[in-house]
Amino acid sequence: MTRKKDGFTPARAKNAIAVAKVLGPVVLPVVTPYVVQGAAAVRDRWDRRRARKLGVSVDDLGQYSGRGGTLHARIAGAATGLNELRVKDSATADELAFADSAESTLHQLAAAVRAAERMPTPRRKAAHRAVAAELDRIEDRLLAALGI
Repeated sequence: MTRKKDGFTPARAKNAIAVAKVLGPVVLPVVTPYVVQGAAAVRDRWDRRRARKLGVSVDDLGQYSGRGGTLHARIAGAATGLNELRVKDSATADELAFADSAESTLHQLAAAVRAAERMPTPRRKAAHRAVAAELDRIEDRLLAALGI
């Protein structure tokens, strides 16, 4: 007569628990450092990927969290570009006036993104789309002013 394997039975569960009770205290201290090291490596790669995607350094990643994190990173990048435009030797009066007005707009956009964090999803998405469209216009004009 051949015996049929019934899968996971109560008797097999008891045996598995008994084996775990014996091997657990021996194996756990050996395996734990490797598990922790692997988790840290995965977290580091995830953070680097997010930072690269946002265009910021890993150290600054915490500043750009939340649903509006991408927009905050774009706003910070545009602000940096405006500062570069101001210190450019060949900046015209028109370009400097644009930098001043765009900086004011960026402050308003940052406030809008922060306010949108607490809005219901449809309103938040609409606000984010509007902010992104305005950022597109500012970035296009900034790139033209920088000669890129």
